[in-house]
Amino acid sequence: MTARALRRYVPSLVLFGALLVLWQVLPPLFRVREYLLPGPAAVVRAALDFSIPWPTHVWITTLEVLGGFLLAGAAGVALGVAIAWSVALAGALVPFLVFVNTLPKVAVAPLFLLWLGYGVIPNILIAALIGFFPVVINTAVGLTQVDEELLDLGRVFGAPKWKVFLKIRLPNALPYVLSALKVTATAAVVGAIVGEFVASQAGLGMVIVNAQTNLNTPVAFAALLWISVIGLVLYGLVGLAARWWAPWADTT
Repeated sequence: MTARALRRYVPSLVLFGALLVLWQVLPPLFRVREYLLPGPAAVVRAALDFSIPWPTHVWITTLEVLGGFLLAGAAGVALGVAIAWSVALAGALVPFLVFVNTLPKVAVAPLFLLWLGYGVIPNILIAALIGFFPVVINTAVGLTQVDEELLDLGRVFGAPKWKVFLKIRLPNALPYVLSALKVTATAAVVGAIVGEFVASQAGLGMVIVNAQTNLNTPVAFAALLWISVIGLVLYGLVGLAARWWAPWADTT
């Protein structure tokens, strides 16, 4: 397992390390000022400068990302099940969901703030709105794209529709759902930051906005670093869940 993990991740780590070295070396070489492009060392110093209340900002953004991710996952699975269960529901829901998904989320964010005020809840809803659609589609596809022989076997034994759904369709859909949740993990991060950009009293998005106003680019990059950590951890947790719940499927 260790050798396999090394073969899988070492090329990415080598590429990432090479890019960091170039990033550190090239800006001073071409006399690029720090407020335009700070080096990795300056970014790390800013990320570890706890005169800025990083733990508070990281916690608030993490809460928004997790809330949006869980809400998007639950709503997406429920809607996907409804679409797969009934042709009538599919005909009613799919056009509406496509319409909602095409709405520009940056334009919707101010409306959530108007209706719900400042705080964590509007940002959770924006994160969920951005991340739920892949879960809906993948859940519906996984529930409907089932081997006909398995369905025939259920019919032969006289299994009711709900039992076929529970014993055959849901296990078949699990890899699809877990793959979609990986997409949702990153989309929820984007949604939370979009909400914080529009208006927020705390969070990493607010730090970026304030840092840009003050031309404090190392702090802005440090906030981006913390955002990336949140996204990578959530993505990794979904990957671990996929290996635990669906080891027979490759959800990468």
